[in-house]
Amino acid sequence: MPTDRPTAVLAMGAEVAEALFPPGLRRRLTASFAPDPVELNGSLTTPGARAALAGADILITGWRCPPLTAEVLAAAPRLRAVIHAAGTVKSLVTQAVWERGVAVSSAADANARPVADFTVAAITLAAKKALPTAARYRDGWPSFAEREGAYGRSVGIIGASRIGRRVIARLASSGNDTRILLSDPYVSRADAEALGARLCDLDELCRSSSIVSVHAPKLPETHQLLDARRLALVPDGGTVINTSRGTLVDTEALAGECATGRLNAFLDVTDPEPLPPGHALLKLPNVLVTPHIAGAQGSEVSRLGLYAIEEAERWIRGEPLHGAITAAELTRLA
Repeated sequence: MPTDRPTAVLAMGAEVAEALFPPGLRRRLTASFAPDPVELNGSLTTPGARAALAGADILITGWRCPPLTAEVLAAAPRLRAVIHAAGTVKSLVTQAVWERGVAVSSAADANARPVADFTVAAITLAAKKALPTAARYRDGWPSFAEREGAYGRSVGIIGASRIGRRVIARLASSGNDTRILLSDPYVSRADAEALGARLCDLDELCRSSSIVSVHAPKLPETHQLLDARRLALVPDGGTVINTSRGTLVDTEALAGECATGRLNAFLDVTDPEPLPPGHALLKLPNVLVTPHIAGAQGSEVSRLGLYAIEEAERWIRGEPLHGAITAAELTRLA
């Protein structure tokens, strides 16, 4: 272990660092290290960056940090931990990091909370058919018979990820008698029941859910997991919600289903991202597309900074990292 006050380097965009560590958190951060952490806002291979990395025991990274290649690690012989003040580390952590035995942690848990909040809000709006009902309102006040409620709906959750599990927990405790289906190849039937869901295969989930919410990671085997065939299984009037990765849904097949009015959609991610101007999904009244805002935004970003600081403090004390990630786990994570 390093000394009681190790040396840290921050590596992220300048505006990212400002959002992650407002003055109060910055003071807490600097109190843990000696000297104050050096901040790198660009390349990690410049002479100045290499000089800073030479004495680094811990690297705190964020959005816009370049990949931690073998060249970068060669300039950081003392590096023992990388704490990422954001979600996924797939574009950041290279094989060289694992080969060096550097501990890796992510603030994905902190980022999961606002995504779960956003998703549950979308599910509530979907259950009430808010988008198509609002569209009908343009032509006159919708009748009582045209209105929908959230009670007793069937919601299919694809993927028991950090976010998927949070969403299941919220739905199970909502008091709306929601029937929750779960499809995840890594979850047992007993585990699903413990979460409050019924495990089933993906085809059954699509056939049996009026709302389908996507929470699986981006992997080769999950590419267009919701393809034209599976989208066709979703009952008429159903809604697809995607706050995970755009590639998990066949964009054009979904656009076709929504254009007919058969399905509705709430999409915080798309493929491609962003969608080209004038794309059908941007114009349909029964589709809401948001520009990847479900995760930590604005004032929420400081939650990620706090998580990273608490992880650094745990590492200094020699305690287990709450957001620890292993090479084996990374293949199944977002």
